[in-house]
This record gives sequence, structure tokens and C-alpha cells, in this order.
Amino acid sequence: MSYGKLVRDGLWHNNPGLVQLLGLCPLLAVSNNVVNALSLGLATLFVLTLSNLTVSAIRNVVRPEIRIPVYVMVIASLVTIVELVMNAYLQTLYDILGIFLPIITTNCVIIGRAEAYASKNRILPATVDGFMMGMGFLLVLVALGGLRELLADGTLGQGLHLLLGPAMEGIHLRVMPEAVPGLLLAALPPGAFIGLGLLIALKNLIDARQKRGVAPAPAPTAATHTQPA
Repeated sequence: MSYGKLVRDGLWHNNPGLVQLLGLCPLLAVSNNVVNALSLGLATLFVLTLSNLTVSAIRNVVRPEIRIPVYVMVIASLVTIVELVMNAYLQTLYDILGIFLPIITTNCVIIGRAEAYASKNRILPATVDGFMMGMGFLLVLVALGGLRELLADGTLGQGLHLLLGPAMEGIHLRVMPEAVPGLLLAALPPGAFIGLGLLIALKNLIDARQKRGVAPAPAPTAATHTQPA
């Protein structure tokens, strides 16, 4: 498999959030704004990339009978690192994300890529696969978080200082005037399902238009040769 295909699959053709529909619990739960979505997306990206790398590196020494428990131990160790770092340096975000940080351990995207790809391929392709799948998941999280924050509050990036430090406090983009009332539904759990459905519909629409735009090449016809009289 080429690296270009790994990139296209992770970001678009086999995107975890829009095509595989895996990891929907954290995706829907914390995507009420850009900052929360970006934070969980980065954590998932870190764990997915390093877990793929580690699983690929040990694939020849782990017995098939115990491979799944070993994968879970690897993923849980990486998740623990993320939790400790966020608890030490990003306490408020750590409290906001809550239970959705430790359940990265059982995220179907991470375990699925470890079993389906990393355990069968060399280190570099496995690492690229993990990074691109994580990046695709992150982009869907941020897109959904941005859509919900925009509709609910009329802003983008509010609370950025929780992730980047006090220097970013008060810095965000206001798209709609404060006088315009926000859509409360976007901030509630049903808004997450509706927003994700709209993103999936948009992707399917783009794919359908691309397929219509690529006309099939005409079949070659055999040349007719006239025999001389």
C-alpha cells in the first residue's frame, strides 16, 4: 500500500468519523466547541500514532493468543501518559474532558487499526497509517466542534487559553454579532448527532459529484482491415 493511499484513506476515503463511524461516543460528547474537540483530537492522535508504531515493532514477538491484551496494555500506557500530562499542565481541560480521556483506551479506532493494520505491517507504514487516521478523526472533531460552537455561541475558538496558556485568554473569532441569539439545540447532545449527520451528508454529496464528474473511458474498438481483392 502506498503512502499516498494511507493519507487519502485516513483523511477522506476511510475516515474514522465519517466512513467507519468509530469512536462516536467521545466524538459526539466533547465536540460542543473547537477547544474541547481539538484537545481530545490531539490526545487521540498521539495515542493512535504511537500505539501503531509500538504494535508494529513488537508484532513478531507477541503470541497471537495474547495479542489483544498486549495491545490494550500498550494503548492504556499511552493514555496514562496523556492523562498525567494534562492533569499536570492543563488541569481545566483535564476536568472538562473527564471520563472521555481514559476511555480512549477502548476506542474502536485505535484497537481496530492496531489489529487490522499495525500488527501486519512494517513500522513506518503503520506509523503513517496511525497518524493519518488520527488526523482524520481530529479534523472531524474540530469541524463538528466548530459547527456547534458557531451555531450555539456565534464564535470560534472560545476558551483557547485553556489549551495554549493565559496569553491566549480572550482571543477568539466572533462570527455572528452578540445580539444574534444562538441556537441552543447545537450545544445539546441532539445537536451533535444532527451536526455529524450533516458532515456525513456533505462528504457523500462531494463523493457523488466526483463520481459523476469522472466519465468512464470509451471501450477500445477493434480496427477493421479490408483484405485486397
